[in-house]
Amino acid sequence: MFPIWKKTKGFFVEINGQTTLIARTSSGVAPMVIEELRELPAGDDEAVQAAVKEMIGKKGGAYMRAACGIYPLHQLIRRMALDLKRTRESGYLAEICTQQFHVEVEKHTIAVLNAPDGSDFDPSKPAAQKEVVFAGSPDDELLAAQDRLLALGIFPVRMELATFATLGALADYHTFAQVKAPTLLLEIDADSTQAFVIGTGGLDVARSIAHGLNAMIPVVQKELNLQDEESARKLFLSNTFDFTNIGGLLIRKLLKELQSLIGFYEVQTGQSIGQVLCTHLPAKLGWLANAVGKELAVEVLKLDLVEWLKSRHVTLANAAAPADFDARWLGLASLMVFYDALADTKK
Repeated sequence: MFPIWKKTKGFFVEINGQTTLIARTSSGVAPMVIEELRELPAGDDEAVQAAVKEMIGKKGGAYMRAACGIYPLHQLIRRMALDLKRTRESGYLAEICTQQFHVEVEKHTIAVLNAPDGSDFDPSKPAAQKEVVFAGSPDDELLAAQDRLLALGIFPVRMELATFATLGALADYHTFAQVKAPTLLLEIDADSTQAFVIGTGGLDVARSIAHGLNAMIPVVQKELNLQDEESARKLFLSNTFDFTNIGGLLIRKLLKELQSLIGFYEVQTGQSIGQVLCTHLPAKLGWLANAVGKELAVEVLKLDLVEWLKSRHVTLANAAAPADFDARWLGLASLMVFYDALADTKK
């Protein structure tokens, strides 16, 4: 499937709003060993460029050839129940994108997948799935992401929506760890939060909430009596103050939306959210996950990424293991796993 990587080092890159994560592996496909991991601030291009050069070495060429996970600003990930009587109509799926999601189809790259397992939706099959997931991004944002990677010295051999890869990994982790209750997955960015529920049926909920880290800054300023928002921002993004005691106040707006989402989900499905998981937050903001869990009265899902990866024939070298191989690495790890490429799985 990826012959250029089979006998050479593999590289995997994830760029989110907070950090850039890079992995070097013994091969591009499993079985593989993760030999090195790097975590760098997302906005520090010089540091990323330097790390790329160091990791590929002098004989590595001008570019790091890598599988890349990206987070387009206006990515589309929505679950939808189809009218099976209309699925064979040529314009039906495009009509949903236009009328339901307000998306210009001709300016987007969009895939339609079966919700339970992520396989390609095929309307011509007699037993076509009713529940599907639309996943895609504006074409200009995909091109911009590609150009940015090239500017950093990274040639994207493969480019994926990191969110979608993460959702697939979390669903697989549910099976591996025998997680019974649905998990609320949050991607908290500067101006918004992407909220998802992974249950027994795969992706059950996908919703964008217009509250992110920036909405917490004025609260920090008020509660700590700081002179201006810039001072509050610097303190908030530093690792010098413990916000645990006021965590509930900081996430009040976000919490209201999450409670509404959870309430609707529980009424519709009869299932209760069992745990929450916050990905791609830097370590200095790790307390946010605990604050969300506390206010929602659920546990924070503790991932055992090492054992999960082992089950997928990916091992972590002791020298490469970071101090906290936690949820923020899930998206990067998900790029290394191919569920349908392993002989011992039917996924």
